[in-house]
Amino acid sequence: MIDAIVFLPLLGALVAGLSGSSLSARNAEVLTTGLLMLAALLSWVAFFQYGLGGAPLDVHVIANWMTAGKLSVDWALRVDTMTVVMLVVVTTVSSLVHLYSIGYMADDPSRPRFFAYLSLFTFAMLMLVTADNLVQLFFGWEGVGLASYLLIGFWYEKPSANAAAIKAFVVNRVGDFGFALGIFLVFALTGSVSFDTIFAAAPGLAHKTIHVFGLDANAMTVACLLLFMGAMGKSAQFLLHTWLPDAMEGPTPVSALIHAATMVTAGVFMVARLSPLFEFSPVALSVVTIVGGMTAFFAATVGLVQNDIKRVIAYSTCSQLGYMFVAMGVGGYSLGMFHLFTHAFFKALLFLGAGSVIHAMHHEQDMRNMGGLRKDIPFTFWMMTIGTLALTGFPFTAGYYSKDAIIEAAYASHRFGAVFAWAMVVIAAGLTSFYSWRLVFMTFFGTRGALAVAGHHDDHAHDDRAHDDHGHGDHGHVPHESPLTMLVPLAVLALGALFAGLLFRNSFIGEGFAGFWKHALFLAPGNHLLHNMEEVPTYISLLPTLMMVVGFVVAWLMYIRWPGSAARLAGANPLLYKFLLNKWYFDELYDFLFVRPAFWIGRLFWKGGDGAVIDGLGPDGIASRTLDVTAQVVRLQSGYVYHYAFAMMLGVAAFISWYLAGGVH
Repeated sequence: MIDAIVFLPLLGALVAGLSGSSLSARNAEVLTTGLLMLAALLSWVAFFQYGLGGAPLDVHVIANWMTAGKLSVDWALRVDTMTVVMLVVVTTVSSLVHLYSIGYMADDPSRPRFFAYLSLFTFAMLMLVTADNLVQLFFGWEGVGLASYLLIGFWYEKPSANAAAIKAFVVNRVGDFGFALGIFLVFALTGSVSFDTIFAAAPGLAHKTIHVFGLDANAMTVACLLLFMGAMGKSAQFLLHTWLPDAMEGPTPVSALIHAATMVTAGVFMVARLSPLFEFSPVALSVVTIVGGMTAFFAATVGLVQNDIKRVIAYSTCSQLGYMFVAMGVGGYSLGMFHLFTHAFFKALLFLGAGSVIHAMHHEQDMRNMGGLRKDIPFTFWMMTIGTLALTGFPFTAGYYSKDAIIEAAYASHRFGAVFAWAMVVIAAGLTSFYSWRLVFMTFFGTRGALAVAGHHDDHAHDDRAHDDHGHGDHGHVPHESPLTMLVPLAVLALGALFAGLLFRNSFIGEGFAGFWKHALFLAPGNHLLHNMEEVPTYISLLPTLMMVVGFVVAWLMYIRWPGSAARLAGANPLLYKFLLNKWYFDELYDFLFVRPAFWIGRLFWKGGDGAVIDGLGPDGIASRTLDVTAQVVRLQSGYVYHYAFAMMLGVAAFISWYLAGGVH
């Protein structure tokens, strides 16, 4: 069964991608979507069998992949609670995205290629979550990176799409370089890349030191920090986050797949899977906690002022990933996985809902050109409202159970950096509520294009204006509800956004915690976080809900009660507004620190090294002069006998003259 779940998406990708014109676009859609739905059904069966049903750990070895000296890598599928949770998340969201894409991409002539990429993306993620060793995990890790490059740049005719795809690929290579070094170090310390062997050796490595950069450092800390560097890139954490908003250049279904269930959650999954290593490195966990808290706050501040509907949700994803890493950092691995699980439903719902809005607006994405859409697309409006309620933590929705638990855990933790992280996620909760309801109010309330008419535009060079999915727009288009293939996935995801937290809270983080997770997650003997959370004061538990209410009220006042007050506030604080609008100027900073010097070095080696030195001395120097000389010499080879006889006579005359004049003594 697990083999089928993993390889059915690969089968769909190969058939749709390699069949060429022999397979129609409709058949490619139906085939890939049908195989994903079958994989999703089998994933839920596995979830109830291994997760809720209590089946033991199963490692299915398919074949030996490679053996080189002490390194032996099997191609194996590890099936435990961690695995089946991720199988459900990945295949459920992916199958719904496939179904949604049938309607969304109906007019695109390259649909077979698109669906092949979607299925390839899903297969790579499934390989990652079922890996039984670090090398196989790295294979899936790089596979989702490749697939994201293909999907973000799917409309390769657009220069902006190509630039975004390259940016995502390059930034992730930075993180993956650290991840690879971490794998090398783990192998050097344990002599294996197999999880079971590594986990068994972890306690003995807790106080082992290695000599690196002239210092004696704790081996486990260095290894965990290098591994976390990979997670920072893949999950778009602070400093390596810059690729995430630009990934919006891909089709909207791609955004839902990347941001809800696959690529960005890989880093969270990896840290949870390697909890037996991270639990023995308090320093690394503190770094994870601080980076997660900073990411949650940073992304929430940027989301306050974005005007592209997809970018607002993208920064929301970045912020929510920060919450997950805070949970991991304070030792609440189950809390982070629970939020990953619930977040997949409501974030996919928001992205696909945004796609329905964009479809209704004929591919307009600037919220300032929207407004009053709740009457034109009422079903989409209610679905987006449900997603917003879950994201902001409205009581008894999915986000209420998972996000609020993380905030309580940060307060209850004694980890260094936990106080900072708690403050950041509490503030982020209020900001999340504000920008989420701002999106709803700007899109569905008021009048069409009211903000644009009022002049609520910013002419700064980096303002994100109406990125058009298909490269065109029509402001005169009458909004209409999306087809059923797009609305059915919204309804299914809305059920998850409403009830996933309530139904599975007890299993993930409640009384059934031990029986559900079994040995899939590791908690050190001193990790009493879940017990400490029970002693958190009531006002701390109520604080996230209070922040949610405050954010809603402020958004309502600024965009419904007193329209135009947001523009006046931005005008009164231009420096802060520009700072947030331009994403804390990280793109400009990295352009100054890395991109321009890299181009300067490239030009130096190109013009100075290759052009002036190598070509100057070589092809344009000695070689060129040699050719000039030989060209003149060749002219003497006329082919006429009398020319050669005359040259011989001149030579003989010269020899005799030399002999008579000075050659005889």
